[in-house]
Amino acid sequence: MFVDIAKVSVMAGRGGDGVVSFRKEKFVDKGGPDGGDGGRGGNVVFVADPNMNTLASFRFKPELKAEPGGSGNRRNQHGKNGEDLIVKVPVGTVVVRRIFSNTFSESPVRSERSEPGDIPMSDDGDPVTRSAPSASHAQIISDPEKGSQEILADLTEPGQEAIVASGGDGGFGNAHFKSSTRQAPRVAELGEAGDKFELILELKLLADVGLVGFPNAGKSTFLSVVTSAKPEIADYPFTTLTPNLGVADIDGSSLLIADIPGLIEGAAEGKGLGDAFLRHVERTSVILHLIDVLSDDVAGDYQKIRNELEKYSPDLVKRPEIVALTKIDAVDDEIVAMQSTALQNATNSPIYAISSSAHKGTTEVLRALSDAVMAAKEKSETIAEDERADVPVISLSDVDLDQAWRVEEMDGVFIVTGPKIEKFAARTDFENIHGVNRLRDIMRKMGITHELERQGAGGDSVICIGDSEFTMFEQ
Repeated sequence: MFVDIAKVSVMAGRGGDGVVSFRKEKFVDKGGPDGGDGGRGGNVVFVADPNMNTLASFRFKPELKAEPGGSGNRRNQHGKNGEDLIVKVPVGTVVVRRIFSNTFSESPVRSERSEPGDIPMSDDGDPVTRSAPSASHAQIISDPEKGSQEILADLTEPGQEAIVASGGDGGFGNAHFKSSTRQAPRVAELGEAGDKFELILELKLLADVGLVGFPNAGKSTFLSVVTSAKPEIADYPFTTLTPNLGVADIDGSSLLIADIPGLIEGAAEGKGLGDAFLRHVERTSVILHLIDVLSDDVAGDYQKIRNELEKYSPDLVKRPEIVALTKIDAVDDEIVAMQSTALQNATNSPIYAISSSAHKGTTEVLRALSDAVMAAKEKSETIAEDERADVPVISLSDVDLDQAWRVEEMDGVFIVTGPKIEKFAARTDFENIHGVNRLRDIMRKMGITHELERQGAGGDSVICIGDSEFTMFEQ
């Protein structure tokens, strides 16, 4: 079963909790803290597999969950890191996530592990964060109907990998908090939650040439003649129900050709089958329009297909294209010439007359397609090089964005937001008064407490950070 779009829920592993523990040995009085750190949660990793050609398996397994990290233990024992979940997807899969605007950043702030022995807070109590900018620069796209979306990965090469959901860091054990002024810390961090969200997987076939045209225009016949592909062929519309791929050899080079189900007028709005498969034309370098020479209005047919392509994506009508009149063995040369003239009045693209079943004109079309594909790829490489040129951009640094915070009062509750402070709150064990007091101290060091007091907060005022609520001062 061919499936080219699927919705999945991904959940990276949660980090393991740190522990509070003190060294206990015979003849050793007041042993120091030895609570170990929690292990990191596993990532969800997508890998492009050339042996897959459908997303059907995700219909039966829509939830993808990586292994959580293990908790730390006494004697500075580090918790077990969670295993990454490796997910195989077809080459050409695009991984998309719906996003919502964020006050401080477009994507979640990830954290970078500290090496054993690093101290999250300095001797004078200043917090030391481990946040770092994300290694990947996801593309943000906006659609009036679908809203903002984030392309997490576009897997176009066999074996290409992408971490689509990152596991949470493990919490620090109390051994990490010892210093010259804190010799018996009773604070340990909770493990950080891993990324969790829904993804849309879209399979877009990778082909050099995309065949478009009305149903029964001869697309499948053309593909079966110039390649070794065996699509279903019959003398009625909508014979092709799923995309087909074939490789055509011409003059020592090869062309990968994609045949998609026939389009009808209104396909971009959901009529017929075409709108479900137009995504497979998006990656093609050149478009081959196939038009039945027996049509009463070849120019009108050509323009209707162009209109549907433009409605789906304006970029598609900007692609290099070649037009071919098909089934010319069924008419005489005079009709072929007349229909060619009608097309020439509607387009400046090259026009060929072919008969796939009679093997007339197919070689010439393949040569023209080969030249057009080569020219399109060279142009694409040139544009890519130009886009990689350094362009100065003035913006806040990742450190500035991480340090930013905001305080708002709503119905008597003071809501504090910001990547850094929310990260500390998520790792705080609110059942441990020492951990809560550490968070209060961090808020004081960052200037948040001063702003709370300026906005009228008192000692018993409720502070909300993330999903947690607590009073401004210990009661």
